[in-house]
Amino acid sequence: MSNPAVLDSLQRRMRAMHSLYEQAADSMDIEHVNHFEREGVVPIAFCLFHITNMWDASFMLMTGTPPIWNDEWQERVQMTIADHGKHRTVDEMIHQRIGDYEAFKRYLREVMARTEAWLTGLDPVELDRVVVPHPLPPQIASTYSARVAGPQGITLLDAAECWIYQHGLRHMGEIELARGLVGLGGMTS
Repeated sequence: MSNPAVLDSLQRRMRAMHSLYEQAADSMDIEHVNHFEREGVVPIAFCLFHITNMWDASFMLMTGTPPIWNDEWQERVQMTIADHGKHRTVDEMIHQRIGDYEAFKRYLREVMARTEAWLTGLDPVELDRVVVPHPLPPQIASTYSARVAGPQGITLLDAAECWIYQHGLRHMGEIELARGLVGLGGMTS
């Protein structure tokens, strides 16, 4: 049922969102991303690592390709908590910090480049493929993508839209707000 126009739109929106992440990453330094505002407020480091690592992990469900993140990347990036934190509390994740910000930006760019290359070579018909059929497993059943899922389950289009694009925009909004807390401005109007 999907057509080339849907894929074209998804490709353009993904590139636009990735350009916001590149702009944000390049206009901040390690003090900005690791800034601790106060209890109950996660640092930008959490948002950046969480979304990048979630995109990386989601790619496995969507394509079968293993994640990029591994022990070698952890050694390079030196995350204080080597976990995207999806199933952790805010009280735990306020301690998230990035050790080597330049290494993190390389990881971010690799994840985004892999996603864009995959979308460029994707046959639009693939967007209709079911990646998580009903009944949805417990770790997915309570997510936004479960609310989006059709009667057949979560399709590849649902997954790309929810897990990468919409989730990415959510965290970009958090990053833009947090940039104000560290003396930087927003990037869009």
